[in-house]
Amino acid sequence: MTGRGYGIGKTGTPAFAERGIVEGFYGRPWSHKQRLDMIRFTGERGMNRFVYAPKDDPLMRRDWARPYGTDDLSRIAALAGACTQHGMELVYCISPGLSIRYSSPEDIDALIAKLLSVSVLGVHRFGLLLDDIPARLQHDADLRQFGSIAEAQGKLANTVFTALSVGSDSIANLVVCPTEYWGYGDEPYLAALGEVLHPEIDLFWTGRAICSATLDVADSQTFARTAGRPPLYWDNYPVNDLAMSHELHIGPYRGRSPLLDTVSRGVIANGMELFESSKIAFATIADYLWSPQDYDPEASWDVALCDVVGPADVGAYRDFADTVRSSCLSAADAPLVTAALEDHQFEMLIGNPMRAAAAVIPLAARLRASADHLLSGCCRNTALIAEARPWLESFELGVRALEAIGSLTHTDRLADDGSSVLAPVLAELRARHRRVFGDVVDMTLDELCGHPDW
Repeated sequence: MTGRGYGIGKTGTPAFAERGIVEGFYGRPWSHKQRLDMIRFTGERGMNRFVYAPKDDPLMRRDWARPYGTDDLSRIAALAGACTQHGMELVYCISPGLSIRYSSPEDIDALIAKLLSVSVLGVHRFGLLLDDIPARLQHDADLRQFGSIAEAQGKLANTVFTALSVGSDSIANLVVCPTEYWGYGDEPYLAALGEVLHPEIDLFWTGRAICSATLDVADSQTFARTAGRPPLYWDNYPVNDLAMSHELHIGPYRGRSPLLDTVSRGVIANGMELFESSKIAFATIADYLWSPQDYDPEASWDVALCDVVGPADVGAYRDFADTVRSSCLSAADAPLVTAALEDHQFEMLIGNPMRAAAAVIPLAARLRASADHLLSGCCRNTALIAEARPWLESFELGVRALEAIGSLTHTDRLADDGSSVLAPVLAELRARHRRVFGDVVDMTLDELCGHPDW
């Protein structure tokens, strides 16, 4: 039986067996201090896995065969100890797929030796990540020995699994991220890999897309039939690396079936390089994973924002956060601002400029107070504000645009002076390239300026 609860202090039994986060983004990895803090933060909220897999850690990916030094091993041991302290388990991942020779005993021995050097530190869960690599065999010896990349990867995973299990009190835990890690769940590669893999080895899956808008029961069941095991979801939210780097993913977790726990092993959520900002989404994900049928995204988000931002600053921060909702999980841009600008346009079209101004001016004043507060340097979570500063500065610029629209409308100067006043604001907003207010402020300014780019 599950128990409802948001934030710290959940009751009852969690719905999902595996509930966690992964440091699996491209970009500067988190610091050791940050990892320890994130283990505490997520463990307090009922998560039970911390997956170590930073793409830009050379010893995890490009230089995977190079042994760890004493300091590296000490840090991993500290992570494992912190996980134990906070009710979590460390999942150590390695990503050898860019260069490994699947047919080479020397490469396989190096891989196993690297994993065993971590295993002796008390780590019992491992990940073999074969994502973001060419979807074909490349070494001549591999092409001669294996019929497909799925066969080569399956046999490698089985060898690693067996080696990790030798001398263990129980079967080692291994999860593989396949090279084709998203889709409909009925891909031939997935079927071939699942047929070779030991049945106790889990498979990561991101759903219909690399960043999936929804995760549902039917797709999970299709995956299970194809791969011979339920998926362990690697959910690419709130991650914002690569092409998403102009977005700030701090909205609540949504779009996941309330029955997903019945057809999957669990969910591991991929974070942002923006460490403090990731906590907001992670807190809502923890609430969903504990009790998906009771989960309310907005109620969970309210608690998460207060926990991370702090009670004194949360009102202002929520005003800002409401303008950066859009992500792969949510098409909503900036609900309050969108409604105000829609009302402004409507009233102008029917000849009510005073009512049009009234639709914008009060909201602009409210957002001005919030922007000034957040940029004043007095907020409790200084690291959160520092991370978000590029988006906060674009937020403040958008507020200036709303103020100008309200003022020009109120003084009946919008038609005459709108372009000269608003065009520079629009140009600066575009130059900053941060997704704040979604498209609504940009589109409104473009319209009022008479399409300056045409």
